[in-house]
Amino acid sequence: MEKEVLINDVFSEMAARWPSSVVARAEVKQFTGGGISPKTLANADSEGSGPTGRFFIGRRVCYTATSLVEWLRKNTKGADHAKIH
Repeated sequence: MEKEVLINDVFSEMAARWPSSVVARAEVKQFTGGGISPKTLANADSEGSGPTGRFFIGRRVCYTATSLVEWLRKNTKGADHAKIH
């Protein structure tokens, strides 16, 4: 239970610090502090396992911050190491 709370706090903090409710795929590296690359999301999208609700603004692929956080929660391993410092 404590592990789940820690990881949820980290992801909640990511979303709270992001200045928009939208995250462009090209900005995902900044959103995650370097934890995920745009190419990783592109690959996940092409396999059908990426975040839900992908949409385009012009030619840019975007996600809501909420759907990206949900995807990160589902795809994170080693949650016992995810503490906010």
